[in-house]
Amino acid sequence: MEQQKLPNATISLILGIISFIACCFSSGFGGVILSAIALYLANKDKKVGDQNPEIYENYGQVKTARIIAIIGLVLSIIISIICLIFIIIFGSVEAIQEWALEMQNAQA
Repeated sequence: MEQQKLPNATISLILGIISFIACCFSSGFGGVILSAIALYLANKDKKVGDQNPEIYENYGQVKTARIIAIIGLVLSIIISIICLIFIIIFGSVEAIQEWALEMQNAQA
């Protein structure tokens, strides 16, 4: 019997990897969105693959994509919470930037 490929394995892996980058450059919110989509797609393929994993050649890739998406989601949520705490403490993004600039000048 010829092995088949699960349709969303590659895209969920790519989205999971990009979620790491997005969590750093978008205050965590972009990472939450991308990793949530990757986790949804990986879980969708996992349900299909669990029925008969021997016939799918990229079933291991789905497992990897799922793990990466979970790690990306957790990291993104943590970074989002930290950013929200900073905004609550300082009152605005501009105040955070001023504080960071003062800290940088104090070290120099």
